[in-house]
Formats: sequence, structure tokens, C-alpha cells
Amino acid sequence: MPKISVEIPEELLTDLDEHVGDDGKFVNRSDAVRASIRKTLDVLDEIDSRHGRLDDE
Repeated sequence: MPKISVEIPEELLTDLDEHVGDDGKFVNRSDAVRASIRKTLDVLDEIDSRHGRLDDE
């Protein structure tokens, strides 16, 4: 799996970390970021679909 590097504000990282770990929803930061990207892409696809901007697959 390819690795990427991103810069994010400390406040956003702190918020993310609240959802990671034994008591969180995600095992690690990578899982949290992947889930967020998937969700964002799903939302964008939905918006594009409503506006007729998605190609038929």
C-alpha cells in the first residue's frame, strides 16, 4: 500500500486522536484517515451524481 505524508493543524490531529486507540473508533490514525477519505469521496460522488457529473461505469 502506498504511503503519503500530509500536514494538518495540531488541533485537527488532537481531534483525530480522540477517536483512535483502545477506547476509540479506529485502531490507528491510518485507519481513521482512510475512513475519512472514503466518506468524503462517497459524499462527493453523491453530489456529482445529483448534478449529472458522474460517468456511467
